[in-house]
Amino acid sequence: MKNRQDKGLAVLLSKRANVFYLEYCRVQKQDDRVVYLTQTGKDVESFFNIPEKNTAFLLLGTGTSITQSAIRKLAESHVMVGFCGGGGTPHFGQVDFAFLNIESEYRPTDYMQKWAGIWFNEQQRIAVAKSFCLQRITNVETYWKKLHGIEVDATLSDKFRHGIASAKSAQDLLLTEASWSKSLYGFLARHYSVGKFTRRSKDDDRGSGSMEKINDLLDQGNYLAYGYSATALSGMGISFMFPVLHGKTRRGALVFDLADTFKDALVMPLAFEMGSARAKNQAYRDALIERMFEEKLLDFLFGLIKSTCNSFTLTEDEG
Repeated sequence: MKNRQDKGLAVLLSKRANVFYLEYCRVQKQDDRVVYLTQTGKDVESFFNIPEKNTAFLLLGTGTSITQSAIRKLAESHVMVGFCGGGGTPHFGQVDFAFLNIESEYRPTDYMQKWAGIWFNEQQRIAVAKSFCLQRITNVETYWKKLHGIEVDATLSDKFRHGIASAKSAQDLLLTEASWSKSLYGFLARHYSVGKFTRRSKDDDRGSGSMEKINDLLDQGNYLAYGYSATALSGMGISFMFPVLHGKTRRGALVFDLADTFKDALVMPLAFEMGSARAKNQAYRDALIERMFEEKLLDFLFGLIKSTCNSFTLTEDEG
C-alpha cells in the first residue's frame, strides 16, 4: 500500500487513507510515534512509521505483538486494531476474527439508539436487510463496469431483485444471496477463463492453479473488507452485535452484513483478475486498498449507515 503521511491533526475516519496488514513484527510506541519493528532474525532490524492519525485500521497477522502504549496511542487516534491469521485471514474461522473496539471516549449514542430501534423490530430488520441486498446489486453493476469494463448479465441481477422482493424471512434472503454469489463466481470464472470455479475457505482442501489462487485472494480481500466495515460501525458508535441478516448469535455479524454491500463489487472481480494472472498476495492487497481509497469506500459506508438509520427509524406512533 502507499503510505500517505498525516499532517499532525487527526483526519476524519471517513477520509483516512492508510490500512496496514502486518506479519512478523512488533508494534510499539517510540517517542510520540507508533512504529513497527521487523522481526526477521537479522542482526539489524528496521523500524517503520505508522501514521496513526491518517490510518483507518490495523490488522495484525502471524508472528506479531503490540505494546500497551502503542494500543493507547492508536485508540487516541481512533484506529481499529484487528487480529487475524496469516495473509489477513483467520486460522480458526470467522467467529474468532476480532477487532478491538475503541473505548477511550464517550461516543455519541444517537445512531446506536436508532439502530436498536430497527433491530428490535423484525419487520424493520428484514427491510434493512433487503435494502443492503439491493445495494449489492447497484454496486456490482456500477463498479464492475467502471473498474473492469464488465457488463453484468441482466438476468442475474433481475433474478436477485425478484428473490429479494419475494423473501419473507432472513433465511429466504440468505438462500437468495447465496445463489447470487454463486452466479457471480461462475460469471467471472467464464470471463477470466479459469474453468469451473468452486468457492473454498482457507481451511478447506484446496485445488491447484488459478482456482486456488483466486480463493486465497478472496479470503484476504474479504477480511480487509471486514476491517473497513468495523471501522465505519465503530465510528458511528454502533455495536457489531446487532446484525440484520447474518448470524444473530454471532457477536460480530453486523460487520459481515455491511461488508457484503461492497465485497461483490470490489473484492471479487479484482481477485479473479489478479488471481487468474497469478499475482502475488501483497500486490493484490496493495491494489485493493488503493482501489478502496480511490472509490472513497469509507465515505460510502458512513453515508449508508446514516441513511439507513434515518430512513428506517420508527416514530413513536409506529412503535
